[in-house]
Amino acid sequence: MALIGIGNLGSSIARAVRSRGLVGSVVAADQSAEARSRAAELGLADGFVENPADAVQGADIVVICTPIGTYGAIAETIAPHLKPGAVLTDIGSVKQAVVAAVRPHVPAGVHFIPGHPIAGTEKSGPDAGSGALFEGRYWILTPLDGGDPAPVARLAALWSACGAIVEELPADYHDKVLAVTSHLPHLIAYTIVGTAFDLEGQEQRDVIRFSAGGFRDFTRIAGSNPIMWRDIFLNNREAVLEMLQRFSEDLSYLQRAIRWGEGDKLEELFTKTREIRRGVVEANQAQPFPYGGNGQ
Repeated sequence: MALIGIGNLGSSIARAVRSRGLVGSVVAADQSAEARSRAAELGLADGFVENPADAVQGADIVVICTPIGTYGAIAETIAPHLKPGAVLTDIGSVKQAVVAAVRPHVPAGVHFIPGHPIAGTEKSGPDAGSGALFEGRYWILTPLDGGDPAPVARLAALWSACGAIVEELPADYHDKVLAVTSHLPHLIAYTIVGTAFDLEGQEQRDVIRFSAGGFRDFTRIAGSNPIMWRDIFLNNREAVLEMLQRFSEDLSYLQRAIRWGEGDKLEELFTKTREIRRGVVEANQAQPFPYGGNGQ
């Protein structure tokens, strides 16, 4: 296995496959010498290189684990070095843009299978990973039309062996669903925390000092990798803007209900949203992601 990027998800994949003996060897590529050094100290791979092209030579499976904005350049760099029959996949939170960026560079005989593990934390770097990160979490695959189903089945089996629940979705549908479940909540969190940042003096200090649970959760989300989330919003802009418009309309509805003292409307909405929460709990997706230091 070649891992391009050894941050939160890359290091979690390394831990998961190595602890379970799922691959013969792992080579990790990362532009950061500090990240490579720390990953070596943690024993996350058998080899560490700076150039992705060096990592993918002879690899049976290549996983791109970098911000989405880097995918096109990485695909172009590694394409001549991918061996026939290799599987090329990724962990990006957007899929249509990934297909557009990567597919033109994939050589014949290499199986490109876009993927997205719905897992992760706001922390970054090799120390942020956990071998248990994917247990009980969904890992979405968005295979290309006309592709060979056998490599898809092998990839699904690998991620299932890491504890994930693997499902296949069309890329456009994936992007629309994730715009609601992940991208819009992050945008709201960035906005709310940004509003607090714009306060001045003692008021800002007290907002931080007296943070209630809700605001603390927003600050945790807003602490995510800014480059990664910049790329997600730019590469899923249509779906995000559509859901943002719907959210804005719902927010206006709430604003009117509060202004006119329409408690029945507020209670009706809050009752519906509680049912959504119960559904998340029943789907076993309510537990926090594991984070245990070195993740071993």
